[in-house]
Amino acid sequence: MAQQTNLVRRCFLKASAVAGGGLVLGFYLPLSGRLAAAAEPDSFAPNAFIRIAPDDSITIVVNKSEMGQGVYTALPMLVMEELDGDWSKVRVESAPAAPAYYHTQWGPYQGTGGSSSVNSTWDQLRRAGATARAMLVAAAAKAWGLAEQSLRVDSGFVVHPGRSERRSFGSLAEEAAKLPVPEDVPLKDPSEFKLIGKPTKRLDTPEKVTGKAQFGIDVSVPGMLTAVLERPPVFGATLKGFTAKAARAVPGVKKIVAVDAGVAVLGMDYWSAKKGRDALKIDWDLGPNAGLSSQRLRRKYAGLAAKPGLVARQQGDARKALAGAAKTIKAVYELPYLAHAPMEPLNCVADVRADGCDIWTGTQLQTIDQQAAARITGLKQEQVRVHTTFLGGGFGRRANPHADFVSEAVQLSKAAGKPVRVIWTREDEIRGGYYRPMHYSRLDAGLDAQGNPVAWTHRLVGESIVKGTPFAGLIKEGIDRTSVEGAADLPYGIPNLQVDYHPVDNGVPVLWWRSVGHSFTAFVVESFVDEVAAEAGRDPLALRLELLKDHPRHRAVLKLAAEKAGWGRSLPKGTGLGLAVHESFRSIAAEVAEVAVTADGRPHVHRVWCAIDCGLAVNPDTITAQMESAVVFGLSAALYGAITFEDGRVQQSNFHDYPVLRIPEMPKVEVHIVQSGADLGGIGEPGVPPIAPAVCNAIYAATGKRVRRLPIRPDALRQV
Repeated sequence: MAQQTNLVRRCFLKASAVAGGGLVLGFYLPLSGRLAAAAEPDSFAPNAFIRIAPDDSITIVVNKSEMGQGVYTALPMLVMEELDGDWSKVRVESAPAAPAYYHTQWGPYQGTGGSSSVNSTWDQLRRAGATARAMLVAAAAKAWGLAEQSLRVDSGFVVHPGRSERRSFGSLAEEAAKLPVPEDVPLKDPSEFKLIGKPTKRLDTPEKVTGKAQFGIDVSVPGMLTAVLERPPVFGATLKGFTAKAARAVPGVKKIVAVDAGVAVLGMDYWSAKKGRDALKIDWDLGPNAGLSSQRLRRKYAGLAAKPGLVARQQGDARKALAGAAKTIKAVYELPYLAHAPMEPLNCVADVRADGCDIWTGTQLQTIDQQAAARITGLKQEQVRVHTTFLGGGFGRRANPHADFVSEAVQLSKAAGKPVRVIWTREDEIRGGYYRPMHYSRLDAGLDAQGNPVAWTHRLVGESIVKGTPFAGLIKEGIDRTSVEGAADLPYGIPNLQVDYHPVDNGVPVLWWRSVGHSFTAFVVESFVDEVAAEAGRDPLALRLELLKDHPRHRAVLKLAAEKAGWGRSLPKGTGLGLAVHESFRSIAAEVAEVAVTADGRPHVHRVWCAIDCGLAVNPDTITAQMESAVVFGLSAALYGAITFEDGRVQQSNFHDYPVLRIPEMPKVEVHIVQSGADLGGIGEPGVPPIAPAVCNAIYAATGKRVRRLPIRPDALRQV
C-alpha cells in the first residue's frame, strides 16, 4: 500500500506577485527530488509559471498533466531556454486549477489534450522565461550601477564581461521582486537556442524509477474511506432497489450510498469496499438498451451507409465522375468501439467540507472537474481546489467533459462527511463506457483509362463525441468535425471528391480516444488508397507521391520512411511491407511496417519505420518515445481491440479478453524526425493513425488478402 501522506491545507500555498494584475498560485506536490517544490516565502515570482528562490532553485509551474508524454520536461525547457537558468536547479510543480493556467487555445478551460501542450504554451512559457530574465538583469544592473545592455546571463548567473563579480539568480531574487514587470520582452531567434532541440533527459524519470512519484491512486489523506461502485450492467439502466445486508456484514464496510452512477460501498480500504460491493444485491430497470448488440448495430450502420448523408466536403462532381470512370472500386471498412484501458485505473480522492473542497486526481480537464464539484457541493468554483497528480495513462479517458469519476468522489465525500477515495476496478473501466465510437465507412473510387484516380466518395457512420459537451461548437451543420477529420480534409489530388456523414446515437457513452477521429479515418483512407493503387497496377508509394504533389511535407516524411525501410526490396514469402501517411494535430507522420503472416493467419509485426514532421522538435528524445508508444497503442487496437455488446452488456472485462500488446510482440521501431521548419505541431497522438493501415497494407502485400474490419482476424488470413 502507498505510504500515507498528510495533505491538508498546507498543500495549497499562495504567493502574491504582480502578473498582469492576477494572483500567482503555487501548489505543493508531495514528491521528492526535482519534482518537490514548496513555495519559498521570499521567492521571486514574476508570473504564474516561475518562482526563483534564494537557494537558486527554479520552480516551473506546469499547467499540463503529465501522463507519460514528457510535458514535465518539454515545458520547463521552453521557460529555461529564455531564462538561461541552470537546468540542474529546475524543479517542477503541477499547476492548481485557476484562470492563470487556462489553455491558450480552448477558451476558459484548463486541460491537456489534442497534442497541444507544447504548441499552446510555446509563446506563453517562453515569454514567462524572458520576462524573468529581463527582471534579473535589471536587478543586477541596478545593484552594480551599470547599463542593462552591458550584462549577459550565463546558466543561472548575471555577469558583466569586464568584471569578475557575478550574481546568481537566487541572490537577485529579492531585488528583482521589487521591480515592475516589463511588457513585450524580446524572445530569442531559434538560431540562438541552446536547450530547445537538444535531446534532454526527463525530469520525472528518477521519481518514477524509485517509486517515489505519486499517482492519483497513491493519495491517502487522514480519515479517508475508500469507495467501490456497482454501476448499471446496461448503459441507460436505472436503479430500482438494492439489498445491502450481506455487504454491511463485510468487515471494514462503513457506509453504503446510492449516487447518480450506481451504488457505492465505502470501506476502510479498497478490499473491504470491493468485497462489500460484490455482496450487494441490486435490482435494475435495464431500460431501452437491454437489447443492444454489436450485430444489430452493424446492420443499422450498413443501412444508413446505403443512403446519402450530411455533406462534409464536396469538390467537383464525384457521382458523375464515378459513372463515367473506366474502372470503379468499392469497399466497406468497419471499426469497433474501443476502450482506453490506461494502466492506472480511474480514481479520485475528494474532501468536501463546508468551507471548501479538495480533489486529488490524475485529470486532463481541471476546470471541468472543478466546475462539476462546485455544482455538486454548492461551493464557489474558486473554493474547489484540484491537485493534479501524475496520470498512469490517459489517452483521453481522463479528459471527460462529464467529469464522471471526479463527480462520484465528490458526491460520496459530501454524503459521508469525510474524505473519500473512489477506485474503479479494471472490469469497471472496460465495461464502464466512454469508448471510442464504433465507425462504418463505405467508399467508392473511379479510375480513368490510364489508371488515374478521378473520383472518390466516402460515407461515414458514427456517433458524435462532442454532442452534449462544452465542446459542442465543433459540430457544424450537424457534422461533428472530429468524426470526419482525416477524411473530409483528404490531401490526395483527386479532382472529384465527396465525403458525407450519418450521425447516430446508440446510447453508448463515447469519448475522444488517442488521435480521436484520425484513429479510424486514417485506417480507412490509407487502406483504400492502397486498394486504388492495386487496381491501377501502381506501386503504393509511387501513387501516393504523385497524388501528394501539392503537399511537400507529406512527400518528405513518406519518402524518408520508405527509404529507411528499404521500400521495394525482396522479402521472404509470407512477408510484406506496407505504408501509410497521415496528418493530424498539425503534424505529419508516415510509417512503414514489415509484417510476416504465418500459415494459421497470425500477423507478426517485425519492424516499423516512422518519420515525423512536427515542426520544431523541442525534445527529440520525447518525440522518439512518443512515436514508439503510439506504435504500441495503435498495434494493440489493430490486433486485438474491440468492445462488443450482447443483450445490452459489454462482453469484455479485463486484459484477458481486451488484450494489449505484450513485450514479445513488440516490433523494433525506428524513428526519424524531419526538421521542416514548419509551425509547431503535436506529437502525443500523430503516430497512432498510420500504424493500423501500414500493417494491413503489409498483410495484403504478404498474402493478397485485404483487411477491412478491425481488429485483424487471423481466421480471415488463414491459408487454406
